[in-house]
Amino acid sequence: MTRPQAPAKGVALITGTSTGIGLATAIEAARAGWTTVATMRDLGRADALRAAADAAGVVLDVRRLDVTDAADIEREVAYCIDAYGRLDVLVNNAGSAAVGTVEMLGLEAFRSAMEVNFFGVVALTRAALPHLRESGGRVITISSVGGIVGQPFNEAYCAAKFAVEGFLESLQPVAKTLGVGVHVIEPGAVSSNFVENAGIDVDSLLASAGSYGPAISAYLARTSTQFASSNAQQPADVAAVVLAAMEEENPDFRIQTSAWAHDFVATKLADLDGSRVTGLTAGWVASN
Repeated sequence: MTRPQAPAKGVALITGTSTGIGLATAIEAARAGWTTVATMRDLGRADALRAAADAAGVVLDVRRLDVTDAADIEREVAYCIDAYGRLDVLVNNAGSAAVGTVEMLGLEAFRSAMEVNFFGVVALTRAALPHLRESGGRVITISSVGGIVGQPFNEAYCAAKFAVEGFLESLQPVAKTLGVGVHVIEPGAVSSNFVENAGIDVDSLLASAGSYGPAISAYLARTSTQFASSNAQQPADVAAVVLAAMEEENPDFRIQTSAWAHDFVATKLADLDGSRVTGLTAGWVASN
């Protein structure tokens, strides 16, 4: 694919663009006039992105970037500067799911979730900040309503997203003093390959659940309904929110992508003693 020639609105580095929100955001950013460096861990999975770019009539600079690899991070941030002379927006989108409770998953699953979902964000943000200071740019991170509301059988994922929100909420006022915007995007259920990419084998998960069998069966039944295309947002809907955060003059720090996500997050932020959230999520695992 031909490399974009020069920044139009600016240069955006986006992670996790092989599917879902990342793919849709890369297409929307390029369509809106951004020079878009679209990265993914495995370039063997770039066909869907390239096809979408061709269909949209846009040009992307597709690159390999594993957010858990320090050398990859250093190389790709340097590439943006060498190739285009600047970096205006970092979109931290790469992430991974982990379904199961702590006894089922073990510590390695928690460490892996933190490496991808949290430390990857920290490392890329740290590498990009010197260049974003120069451009007066922005760090935009795809979090989740699971970064605010802890959800059953998502302990590893939610713990990592809670950490992301705490990191960025703390960084935001500091970065702002130097002209860098910091923003988090909080989708609810999105119709994408994110759940499939978690590698969940439902039969094996249920077979290994032991005493947790009734609860996880109830959870999986609810989740399959929530992620059905008739209920979930489309990746393009979330990408439109991300693009607005890239382009609006003064976007909010915390941005939900739907009315449902707004109301769900509000449940937690108005829940001083935690009873509203735990009362709500208890229903997700109740067996009839």
